[in-house]
Amino acid sequence: MNTTRKIITIGREYGSGGREIGKLVAEKLGVPFYDKEILTRAAADSGLAHELFEKNDEKANMSTLLSASPSVGMSMSRAPMGLQMPLNQRVFLAQFDAINKLAAEGPCVIVGRCADYVLKDFSNVVHVFIYATVEKRIERIMRIENASEAEAKELVRKTDRQRRSYYNFFADGNWGLRSNYDLMIRTDNRNAGEIAESIIAFANIGK
Repeated sequence: MNTTRKIITIGREYGSGGREIGKLVAEKLGVPFYDKEILTRAAADSGLAHELFEKNDEKANMSTLLSASPSVGMSMSRAPMGLQMPLNQRVFLAQFDAINKLAAEGPCVIVGRCADYVLKDFSNVVHVFIYATVEKRIERIMRIENASEAEAKELVRKTDRQRRSYYNFFADGNWGLRSNYDLMIRTDNRNAGEIAESIIAFANIGK
């Protein structure tokens, strides 16, 4: 396998710095970085309104949970995008297809949106999960979002819950479970650039 052609997926706890780290990895490698860009690609390819992807981004609401069975991600990966499918599932399937297409185009860094699950059968992918203590995440959100401690604490709680529900439902797995990833990194008191270099070294890219 050509080690210079690897794709890196990054799952992350809210406030852990996962997006920043992923972007740094992509910049250092000179490869595309996909986060919200996945929504744009999925909207363009599917014909669904971009606003639908923004509204449902990494969220599995109660109507979705009630309208479909578990392991829906697995079943949808083999099904056509029919109008009878609940909206949240159609949005997920469009993102599923977009991630596959982006990965097929070449090396890149993909953040969130169950990318590790979507690309689990790809042989040239390294799956990373970024996490930190709640205290450090709250501190970071207070600084970046100019939020109060109470606001930051609620954002961490709410966003993590949404991401966990989304991943566990659509990806047929447990969000943050170590067996889903090749590398897990705790970011407490570590420099983002240093962590990015660690990920690149682990992936053995360019060696």
